Amino acid sequence: MSLQETLARFQKQQEKCQTTLASIATARQASAKPSAPQRTTPNLQKATPPNASSSANARPPAPAVKFSNDTERLQIINSIRRAPVGAQIKRVIDLLLERREALTPEQINEACYVDVNANRAVFESLKNNPKVNYDGRFFSYKSKHEVKNKEQLLVLIRRFPEGMPVIDLKDAYPNVMEDLQTLKAERKVWLLSNFDSQEDIVYPNDPRVPIKVDDDLKQLFRSIELPRDMLDIEKDLQKNGMKPATNTAKRRAAAQIQGISSKSKPKKKKHEISKRTKLTNAHLPELFQNLSSK
Repeated sequence: MSLQETLARFQKQQEKCQTTLASIATARQASAKPSAPQRTTPNLQKATPPNASSSANARPPAPAVKFSNDTERLQIINSIRRAPVGAQIKRVIDLLLERREALTPEQINEACYVDVNANRAVFESLKNNPKVNYDGRFFSYKSKHEVKNKEQLLVLIRRFPEGMPVIDLKDAYPNVMEDLQTLKAERKVWLLSNFDSQEDIVYPNDPRVPIKVDDDLKQLFRSIELPRDMLDIEKDLQKNGMKPATNTAKRRAAAQIQGISSKSKPKKKKHEISKRTKLTNAHLPELFQNLSSK
């Protein structure tokens, strides 16, 4: 039996019960007041019609289930909280680096959906991370060097006369790279590239030691002509007590022993298709329209 038929049957039973109750009530009132039976019966029947009583006892329809309009955001939150611990930690560190302010676990959860309090592994990893500072209540980003402005940056650079990598300064504060370029324009620091690591190194330009080169010395330096052969350059370096980075004589001797020649290898002759060639794809005659007559 279907659900609709069951409901219809139930409603009919309810109507019969209400009719029976109304009849019993009418009979009791008639026996109590015999002088006016015709008067009370229609009023009672009018006051409690079967349809009205059944509709009054019927339950109101349940409200339709409404799905959240924020389903996409909830899916993102679920995927973030189910992600590995390392991914959640990186998300929090990126937030702290961007904000540059101390945040509580509740604020972190609201901003990047990582529930630090609910995930013990994330909490312990953040607390022990070298890039994160935790004071018992707030989490904040911890840079390698604690500088906040251009003046403090210059003081820090002057502590390292041998130079320091620029990568160690990039996360000091938001506009540190702009201040570094400003110091370079003011000739207070030097920015040089390290060819070994392909990283920039910043050096302090000490204003207490101004170096001025005479024009005669510059002209003398530019007038010196270097030897054209690498053998002569290496000999001059050795005369001045320096060890050359190359050994041209050894390299040329090894080339003569191995018989290295500069002749290019002969090119292989390209095979042409002729009528005598055995064709394995003869079912495609359009490929062999221009066969050589050889």
